[in-house]
Amino acid sequence: MHRRVLIGLGSNIGDSAAMVHRAMLELERSFLARPQRSRLWKTEPVGFLDQPAFVNAAIIGTSDLSARAIHDRCKEIEQLLGRTQRERWREREIDIDVIMIENEVFDEDEIHIPHARMADRRFVLVPCFEIASSLVCPRSGITIDKLLSSCPDTSTVDVLP
Repeated sequence: MHRRVLIGLGSNIGDSAAMVHRAMLELERSFLARPQRSRLWKTEPVGFLDQPAFVNAAIIGTSDLSARAIHDRCKEIEQLLGRTQRERWREREIDIDVIMIENEVFDEDEIHIPHARMADRRFVLVPCFEIASSLVCPRSGITIDKLLSSCPDTSTVDVLP
């Protein structure tokens, strides 16, 4: 069953824009059909503030993989691209998060889809809004555009030149 899969990406080590583009290519090669990409966005760090700005983006496409398989493929691509495990909220070569899978809620182990903190993060919602504003969160029943308009985060999210 093909359903839309919305994925968020971020990087703030090395050539972050190139890394995000490379990750998108790997997602498309691995499992994401009919992809649509957001622009790249420069965003302030959240959580641990003493680190470089991030480059964030989103990609949406279709897949018939299970939620677990989609999550696992994203983690495999992070490893392929050289992600190093660090403390939470710290720098990262690449971060690939499953934001939403159309009409599906998945909670198992430490995996939560839709992403548990997406409604509180402009760096997630702004790129997602660009390509999937009317996508409905299956947990809350609220669209991306409504989540963004009520997001409490005030951090800066600007289009990368």
